[in-house]
Amino acid sequence: MTLPAVDDRNADQIAYWNGAGGRHWTDRQQLQDIVLAPVSEVLIDRAKVKTGEAVIDVGCGCGSTSFDLAKRVGPGGHVSGIDISEPMLSRARELTPLGEPVEFVLADATVYPFAPANTDLLFSRFGVMFFAQPSVSFANMRKALRPDGRLAFACWRTPRDNPWMMLGLQEAYKHVPKLPEVKPEDPGPFAFASEERVHRILGEAGFMNIAMERVDLLLDIATGRGLEAAIESILAIGPTSRALDGQPPDKIAAATESIRSMLRSHLNGNSVSLGGSIWIVTAVNGR
Repeated sequence: MTLPAVDDRNADQIAYWNGAGGRHWTDRQQLQDIVLAPVSEVLIDRAKVKTGEAVIDVGCGCGSTSFDLAKRVGPGGHVSGIDISEPMLSRARELTPLGEPVEFVLADATVYPFAPANTDLLFSRFGVMFFAQPSVSFANMRKALRPDGRLAFACWRTPRDNPWMMLGLQEAYKHVPKLPEVKPEDPGPFAFASEERVHRILGEAGFMNIAMERVDLLLDIATGRGLEAAIESILAIGPTSRALDGQPPDKIAAATESIRSMLRSHLNGNSVSLGGSIWIVTAVNGR
């Protein structure tokens, strides 16, 4: 895996998403797309995608949002998915429907030489919280926008607002050591939880008319397949997975049983729905 150009400050994220992180998401691509479908639906609605538009999908991963966007822009439009993860982009290329107006680019959006002023929409579902210096990254991406171009992305709110990610971790912590503390502004899923910080970053990058809408959701981590599937979801991806990685088998087994007991109270038929909370962020080019 060789990216054409990178910002060295993003090296840790590039290594992670081309290693264990990228593999885990690729292995669970279809299931994760189902879990996050409610997010995609509301984000695409707020982005107001139009027929014939040119869109850049930042942190496109395995391509599900790029394909959704391609359906909206139609054959007269175009979608460019950009990501730092070769495993995820390989899956996206495998899944690309024949004739869809979409392409995928392996690149670091912080330094990638986007064609200037030829994009209508910068879009991202959880792909923009991992930059080491996000205002620099957004300033570079903004160069791609037409003068009347716009930005729309989804990011997670605080850990407390997202029990779908944190309840399993709390159960695991009864049996294994806690993960190293992550500072609020460190790259990661909750790096954009602060409304003030997001406004500051986007303002420094040259965006205007910044708006943030709180959206609360229920996410079925079982994907309609029952309790054991929900447990598998928690153990495979996210902070609980990282906390249990490398732990002794007996500790993992004890944590798994605690998670199973906790999830039983959320079981409804074959679904296990837990709360998630996001920001839908929109802005316009400040040129």
